[in-house]
Amino acid sequence: MKKDDGAFLKHMRDAILRITEYTANVGHDEFIKQPMMQDAVIRQIEIMGEATKSLSAALKTKYPDVPWKDIAGMRDKLIHGYFGVDIEAVWDTVEQDISELLEKIEKIFENLD
Repeated sequence: MKKDDGAFLKHMRDAILRITEYTANVGHDEFIKQPMMQDAVIRQIEIMGEATKSLSAALKTKYPDVPWKDIAGMRDKLIHGYFGVDIEAVWDTVEQDISELLEKIEKIFENLD
């Protein structure tokens, strides 16, 4: 495992916590109506994807239950604007994936060498 893995995981955790903070007590309709909130969440997802790309292959191999490729792939779609940003997909990520991902990242932190 690279020395920097801990730093990149921290960036991921911080981004997840910000998304959680930004979207606390926010429903789908409110999220869809607030471009500034969408932009803030999208930026944090981009940070998560960039951090994922910087993690060592050894760490990613050790924790295959984390969807590393999906996280990086979403970042690529958001950054490069392939076919525009799918705000519904962003919302689905917030609602369905973020809390579970936080749990997985926290467990990795507990086991860092």
